[in-house]
Amino acid sequence: MIRRRSLVASALLFATAAQAQTAPQAELPKEKLVIVTRDGKRHDFNVEMALTSDQQTIGLMFRPSVPADGGMLFDWGTPRASQMWMRNTISSLDMLFINEDGTVRTIAERTVPQSLATIDSRGPVRGTLELAAGTAERLDIRVGDKVLQRIFGNAP
Repeated sequence: MIRRRSLVASALLFATAAQAQTAPQAELPKEKLVIVTRDGKRHDFNVEMALTSDQQTIGLMFRPSVPADGGMLFDWGTPRASQMWMRNTISSLDMLFINEDGTVRTIAERTVPQSLATIDSRGPVRGTLELAAGTAERLDIRVGDKVLQRIFGNAP
């Protein structure tokens, strides 16, 4: 019962923080990230690192666009289920849910701006990568492709 109450309290705090946000957060520190597709092609990105719960709560809210070689990597610290939404997010995104070893577990393409629908990783992941909508299709990124970045222990 106590655990259930703490989960409900956490969800309410998250929703309150998200609702209180009225502008994009300042740009976060960036790090290099590479996606290697099954055909061996390498795609370089320079992504913002969402490391704290406050940074993760706000994410890419209110950003009018995401650069073609940019995005945001949410580092969950340890593998866990990742459940995202598009509240206050005005740009459509592709979301890559990434296993602890850097393999892409699932992909949600062209998410709906402002939607409150849950976008689920469908299992525990170490990170979630948000990219501009259409990036997965344009670069032919698929489940099983490899993400190289320090949080996965395979930095390029």
